[in-house]
Amino acid sequence: MASSQTLTRQSDVVGLLLPSGKDEIVYFDQSKTNGAHGLGLRIREGGSRKWVFFYRWGGKQRKYTIGDSSNDPNGWTLARARGKAAELRVMVNSGKDPAAEKERIERQASNSKSFKQAVDAYLAARRPHMKPRSHAESTRHLEGHWKTFHGRVVHEIDADMVADRLKEIEAESGAVARNRARSSLSAMFAWTIGERFSKQLRTNPVDGTVKAEESGPRERVLTDAELVKIWKAAPDNNYGRIVKLLMLTGQRREEIGALGWSEINEDKQQIELQQSRTKNRRPHDVPLSDRASAVLNSIRRIPNRNSVFGEGEGGYSGWSRSKKELDAKAKVTGWTLQDLRRTAATGMVDLGVQPHVIEAVLNHVSGHKAGVAGIYNRSTCAAEKRAALQLWASHIEAITATKPGVLAVRAVSAERHQAEERRASFAERLSKART
Repeated sequence: MASSQTLTRQSDVVGLLLPSGKDEIVYFDQSKTNGAHGLGLRIREGGSRKWVFFYRWGGKQRKYTIGDSSNDPNGWTLARARGKAAELRVMVNSGKDPAAEKERIERQASNSKSFKQAVDAYLAARRPHMKPRSHAESTRHLEGHWKTFHGRVVHEIDADMVADRLKEIEAESGAVARNRARSSLSAMFAWTIGERFSKQLRTNPVDGTVKAEESGPRERVLTDAELVKIWKAAPDNNYGRIVKLLMLTGQRREEIGALGWSEINEDKQQIELQQSRTKNRRPHDVPLSDRASAVLNSIRRIPNRNSVFGEGEGGYSGWSRSKKELDAKAKVTGWTLQDLRRTAATGMVDLGVQPHVIEAVLNHVSGHKAGVAGIYNRSTCAAEKRAALQLWASHIEAITATKPGVLAVRAVSAERHQAEERRASFAERLSKART
C-alpha cells in the first residue's frame, strides 16, 4: 500500500502513522519545491520506519533502503534522506544500479579482514609450532612495532607503507630492530596468504622492501654532554617523562612506555614487572631512585585508567614523531632510546658498580644469573640494584643541575662510597653461601 504526501518539514514526517488494520504503508515524498522523486517512508507494524528509494532498473522496480528515519540531525532526517535519494537518482541516470553497488560494497567489506585480525590469527596458529622465545619476539614486533597498522584492512597494506614504517623503526630503535620487525611481518603475511585468511591479499608487501645494513652490535654510548642536552630538551609531557625514566633506570622502551600504575609498588619504591612484560620472560623489580620517583609523582593519574602513559587503550604511542621533535630541540642525532639503556650500563661501570649488579639492573641473563647463582642473585641483589640506580641518578642530577658544583659532586662521591660498602657486604654473603 502506498500513499503520496507533501512533506515540507521534519514534523510532517513525525505525524505519519500506520493506518489501522494495515501491516505496512509507504508514504512517497511529493513536495513540489524540494521533494525527491522515488523517496518514500516505509512504516511497518512493530514500529519500523525506514527511508527507501524506489527506482526502475532493467524494466523492473527496485528499491534501496537508505536507513531508519530519525529526528537526530546526524541521523536520516527528511533533509538528509532527500540528499541521499538525489545522489542515488544520479547513479541511476548514469547507468549504475544503486542496489547492486551496495551489495558489492557490503560483500567486499564482509570479506575484508583487519591487520589486527590477521596478527591475532597468526600468533594463535603458530604458537604450538614456535619456540616460546621466538613466539614472544614475534608478538612483541607485531603488536608493538606494527601497532600503527592494526586498524587497517590487511590487503590494503602495500610496500610503500611498510617501507615508511621500517624507516621509522630504524630511527627509533636501530637497524637490528628494523630487520627483526621486518622478518616477523613478512612471516605473518606469508602465513596469511598461504592460509587464504584474506581472499583479497595476493602478494607479500614486505617483498618490496629491503633489509637495513647491520654493522654488528651497536656501540653508541651517549656522552654526559649529550645526556644533558637530551634531559633539558625533554618536553614536559608523556614522552619527555618516558625519556627521563629510561635514562634513570636503564630499562627497555616497551617496559616503561606500557607501564601500569598497578606495576608501581609505592611502599617499596620500585617497579614490579611480571614475566609477561619482560623480554626474557622473567619477572623483574626495578628500584626507583629519588629522581625517578619524582618523575612518576609529576604525572597526573587519570581515574579508572591503569596505563601511566598514552591515551585510550594501551601505553604510549607516537614514538617516531616525538623522537624527531626531541632530536631537533636537543640537537643530538644518531641515537636511539635503546642507547639510553647502554649508556646507563656503561655509566654505572664508570662509577664502580660491579658487572653482576648491572646485569641484575638490566634484567640480563648470562653467566652471572644462570642456574642456582641466578636464583641467589635475584634474592640478594635488591639492595645493590637500588644503590647502583641511586648512584647513577645522582650522577644524572649532578650533570643536569643548573649550577653543578661542590654539592652535586659530593652527592655522587657519597653514593659511590655507599655502593662500595654494599658491594663488600654482598661479596661476603655470596662467599659464605658458596661455602
